[in-house]
Formats: sequence, C-alpha cells, structure tokens
Amino acid sequence: MARYSCSFSSRNPIEILLNHLGEALRSCDIEIIYANNEYVVGREKPGNVAFTKLVTVEALIDYQGVASKEVHLNCILKNEELPLKQDNHCRQVFDTVKRKIETQTPWRLQ
Repeated sequence: MARYSCSFSSRNPIEILLNHLGEALRSCDIEIIYANNEYVVGREKPGNVAFTKLVTVEALIDYQGVASKEVHLNCILKNEELPLKQDNHCRQVFDTVKRKIETQTPWRLQ
C-alpha cells in the first residue's frame, strides 16, 4: 500500500480553512465523501486509473478552540497500489494535492 503524509498549520478560522481545503481537493478531482470539523475524507474519482490505484485522502484537523489560535491539518493520501516505483500514481496525486493546498489555501506547510 502506498501512503504519503504532510502537515500544515494556519491561524485562520476553521470554517474558512475547511472551505479552502474542500476547494483544493475538488480541484484535484477528489470528491469529498465525509466531512466534519475534525475529519475530512475524499476519494479520487474512478475512471482514469485502475481501481487499486484510486487514492483516498484523509485530513485530520486539530484545533484547541478559542484558547489556541493555531489549527493543524494532517493529510494522509493512500491507495492499494504497491509503491514499486518512487514516482507512482499515489505519489503523483500526493504532490498535486500538497501543491494545491500550499498555493491555493491559507495553510502553511510544517
């Protein structure tokens, strides 16, 4: 199973961050399956690659409410593909999603 992760942080309100995260994922052809204020799950749309190569995104949002102004996001992208090559499909989607989050949202890479 291929698996890649990255972490981001921000001082913006959680509602704005969730909207930006959803937009970034959708712009990468990832549909949101489940979302709340602490957890977002998305999956790559089927049709372009084999079923085992479809990437799932899990975004864990950690915030301490009003006391802490910092919001942390941990993203995990994974699929069932064996990462036999360094430049596999999951890695390509990971790089695209990470770049979109960095450039199109108020999140900062940690």
